[in-house]
Amino acid sequence: MKFKLAAKRLLGLCAVLAVAGAAHAQSPYPTQTVTLVASAAPGGTTDLAARMIAEPLSKALGKAVIVENRPGGSGAIAAAAVKRAAPDGHTLLVQYSGFQVITPHLTKAAFDPVKDFAPVANLLIAPQVIVIRPDLPVKTLPELVAYAKANPGKLNYASSGNGSLQHVTGEMIRQLTGAEIAHIPYKGTGPALTDLLGGNIDMTFTTAPPLLGHIKAGKMRALAVTGNAPLSSLPDVPTTAKIKGFEKLDATSWFAVYAPAGTPKAVVERLSNEIGKIMKTEEFRAKAEAQGAHAIYMNPQELGDFTNREFQNWGKFVKAAKITGD
Repeated sequence: MKFKLAAKRLLGLCAVLAVAGAAHAQSPYPTQTVTLVASAAPGGTTDLAARMIAEPLSKALGKAVIVENRPGGSGAIAAAAVKRAAPDGHTLLVQYSGFQVITPHLTKAAFDPVKDFAPVANLLIAPQVIVIRPDLPVKTLPELVAYAKANPGKLNYASSGNGSLQHVTGEMIRQLTGAEIAHIPYKGTGPALTDLLGGNIDMTFTTAPPLLGHIKAGKMRALAVTGNAPLSSLPDVPTTAKIKGFEKLDATSWFAVYAPAGTPKAVVERLSNEIGKIMKTEEFRAKAEAQGAHAIYMNPQELGDFTNREFQNWGKFVKAAKITGD
């Protein structure tokens, strides 16, 4: 009799523990602050993309969503930090395409863009704008190339790091034109723009969001938009597709959200669905367009396939151009 009573009590305890365990496993996400780790310094498009999504995502999730800037290493510092984070959806990476699919091809890469992350959603797609300091005696891209050839070793350009998309764009210009323009790497777009505004750098190439105010104020001169899609925010700036000799200069950037590999599928889908809803709002789309970008959503499967294709395509160019990292 005592044995049966003890057995019943044991079974009852097991049932209670099972229910408690199930309740714990199904506890609603998120349970704490969500951190968006931006791979660049404040002032660049990566930072802007993170901040555009942070506030509305916080409202959708019911928990604070903050942005933490971790620049350096051509995106590797931020990527490595998120790679090591607990795969629970509370630490996410907001990554720039040049870092996500070019940096891993460089020497001593700290992460694998396919194996180390669970794709969540793409946020923005944007062409780059080629800008120079306004006192340079050129007004068009062909004039810039002619000036560089007439003054060898005089011009330089800033990038957000060795192996970044800006670095690759500079290499593309060199291969297309033969113009030698010195490369000066920085730890993010923000610091690079600060030196361009200060007259310490001659030019750079980056997405429009951090440039528009400076261009309109006359503090920078825009020469071209890379690719074949003009920007409504810069209607008088030609695309490289329309400039003779630069038709093949197509360097488009994208900015996406990733979680650490192993993050539960339900969490990834929750995040992706909420981000997708935000991106469909007129407010988000208008803000993106006003900044020279396009709100192009990709779900986890689409972003995963896209990341893999971009990784393979840019890898071929990096190898052919013999580009290395720091």
